[in-house]
Amino acid sequence: MNKYDYMKKAIDLADQGRGFVNPNPLVGAVIVKDGKIIGEGYHEHFGHSHAEVNAFLHATEDVEGADMYVTLEPCSHYGKTPPCALKIIEKKIKRVYISQLDPNPLVNSKGVQMLKDAGIEVEYGILEQETKKQNEIFLKYIQTKKPFVALKYAMTLDGKIATQTKDSKWITNEKSRAFVHDLRNDYQAILVGVGTVNSDDPKLNTRRSIPSRNPIRVILDLNLDIYLDRYVIQTAHEQKTIIFTKKSADKSKINELKSKHVDVITLDANPSFDLNEVLHILGDMKIDGVLVEGGSHILGSFIEQKVADKAYVFIAPKFVGGKESLSPVTGQGVNHMKDAYLLKDIHVITFDEDVMVEGYFK
Repeated sequence: MNKYDYMKKAIDLADQGRGFVNPNPLVGAVIVKDGKIIGEGYHEHFGHSHAEVNAFLHATEDVEGADMYVTLEPCSHYGKTPPCALKIIEKKIKRVYISQLDPNPLVNSKGVQMLKDAGIEVEYGILEQETKKQNEIFLKYIQTKKPFVALKYAMTLDGKIATQTKDSKWITNEKSRAFVHDLRNDYQAILVGVGTVNSDDPKLNTRRSIPSRNPIRVILDLNLDIYLDRYVIQTAHEQKTIIFTKKSADKSKINELKSKHVDVITLDANPSFDLNEVLHILGDMKIDGVLVEGGSHILGSFIEQKVADKAYVFIAPKFVGGKESLSPVTGQGVNHMKDAYLLKDIHVITFDEDVMVEGYFK
């Protein structure tokens, strides 16, 4: 095995922390001595030991003189845990291979310098693009204090998200829907509009066969039209639920929602929400990533206000037809094709007969 193989192993380990470490990054670590792996670890839960410490805890022999491979620069400051860089020095590691530097101002290059000052050889930039993608949510949040925003929707080949009777279950197959629950586990919050809640009565939770976490539910409801018997309201005591509405909304209904454990945030929203303001508030709540699941007005708003970072678009090989059938994105729209909103860095995945297009907004 070479340094790329060991780093790939560390990247795979880091993935095991998905859904449990936010707003911290995903980090994996591998300790290698005399050509064999003697320790592995990853950041398992927010506030718990970091990957490097867990790798030391799982070491099968003395780590003095060994090499360490870690996906993110070891921290150099005291937070919820002591600095990992100091632990590496204490354990007398000989060389440290790092995938990417930590953009956190508290860490950036300081961990590397601390290791070098202690006489430890350091190399970084190994499989850096892979770990940057793996930690795209963390990287956006730590540098802007605003959550990374991904749009997700499913449509038929003729571009419909529901029939003319508003029926939408199900457009995609079971494998596609299972992937969506993986996404819900990755993102700290899931956001929809009140129209989706009132018409579909969705659960907006994570349903997987392995340990997962439910996202915080965020609902945009300008006029506070939400039906109080909806599932998200009835289960707000179990799964954190936030409603954004305008300041002039019905105060008695606000109080009733609060009595049901719903957090209600009022904004100067006239005639619509400033999504930058919404995202700033969510960022202040340490929510690092938001998965936007529609409907069409909400998706259009995120695109037109240019606050979306990424899109997951599922396409099923079906035709619905019907002039009144719903399209995935509404809003004002553009007048000329040259002004269309573009995605870049496109990646295509198939789930049996379904196709998913993943890309980033330019």
